Amino acid sequence: MKQIATALVKAQKAFGPALKTSTNPHFRSRYADLSACVEAVIEGLNGAGIALIQRTSEDLTGVTVETVFIHESGEMLECGKLHVPASKQDPQGYGSALTYARRYSLMAACGIAPEDDDGNAATRKTAPAVPTPDITDHLLAIEGSGNADQLKEVYKDAFDACEGNQVLQAKVIAAKKARIERAKQEKTT
Repeated sequence: MKQIATALVKAQKAFGPALKTSTNPHFRSRYADLSACVEAVIEGLNGAGIALIQRTSEDLTGVTVETVFIHESGEMLECGKLHVPASKQDPQGYGSALTYARRYSLMAACGIAPEDDDGNAATRKTAPAVPTPDITDHLLAIEGSGNADQLKEVYKDAFDACEGNQVLQAKVIAAKKARIERAKQEKTT
């Protein structure tokens, strides 16, 4: 367990926030969906030589998920099973429970939490206004990146330049995704 433990410490230093970019129309609230949670940790994990696996177990009342980390040394860390009952006994109910279980299992295993919008809003009311960083040059660097290594480097710089601003971080993530899609299209043409 020594190598995977050391690698997890390294990975956690690289984790970003799980951004609340999705909206729940029923409760009129924002939340960090599964892709935001994965986005927050996957580069840190992979950069430290750790693969992320989420195993499911057969379950008659819902979904059981276990997040497992596998280090390139062969060491493995199983993070415990999480059971989520299905709200309905149909594919939609099980699918919803699976997504929920994967998201919460991942956040618990990685020690991350979604960015607290309510807490941040309360803090902003009493704190002096902080100037918004200008990330225009960083967004242009992402767009102009020539290969995967260069994209990874300029993405990290751009994300750091956001200084924790969720709106700017979401723009950086979107720019990265757009650059990856453009690269895929360039390969096919």
